[in-house]
Amino acid sequence: MILPINIYSDGAVLADMKAMKEKGLVNGFTTNPSLMKKAGITNYLEFAKEAIDLVEGQSISFEVFGDDAQTMEKEAKILTQLGDNVYVKIPCLNTKGEGSYELIHRLSHEGIKLNVTALFTPHQVQETINALADGTENIISVFAGRIADTGVDPMPIMDTAATICQSKPGSQLLWASTREVYNIIQAIDCGCDIITVPPSILNKLDNLFKDLTQVSTDTVIGFNKDIQSLGFSILED
Repeated sequence: MILPINIYSDGAVLADMKAMKEKGLVNGFTTNPSLMKKAGITNYLEFAKEAIDLVEGQSISFEVFGDDAQTMEKEAKILTQLGDNVYVKIPCLNTKGEGSYELIHRLSHEGIKLNVTALFTPHQVQETINALADGTENIISVFAGRIADTGVDPMPIMDTAATICQSKPGSQLLWASTREVYNIIQAIDCGCDIITVPPSILNKLDNLFKDLTQVSTDTVIGFNKDIQSLGFSILED
């Protein structure tokens, strides 16, 4: 299936990454500290090196752990050396709400490929784009799914983000925090270049554009199989 958007697998389980790579479903990979904690990763650099070998040159993003600019800068310079296909994830702000744009400016002007993450507003997108060096390759990760979790329609924000990103060649807009397969269609409609999708949703891609009557039949077949496995009846003998 060829779609007009790059699909990246989002996670930190090496077995899942390998499976998605072998299925040919994805163009790249992303991870983050929360996913690494969930996966039980105990050695960051060892995990990163294994993941890089596994993805065989496809884009992969690793996030810094620091909360201050000095630490993040040091970490970014270590992560970028792991491979030419590595994008270093820098949060657009720290835990105090202070913007990371000066750091983004320095790292970008040193030629480091960045994946600026945890963006939610057009202002954050614009500040990020302003900080990036011309002629560099970067990813702008806007958390559309988490925007929707607040009860706000993410589409107008993503439309605006796409327009802003298009003003800086080399900047790719990424739809982050995917919740369902339909988000892929939304990401395409608003002009995103990339969408990150967890394996649990990637495994549902066989249903994309499937005839709804057939989906209805398949659903009833599934119910029937579960009924048979229960082994009892509503009707009395």
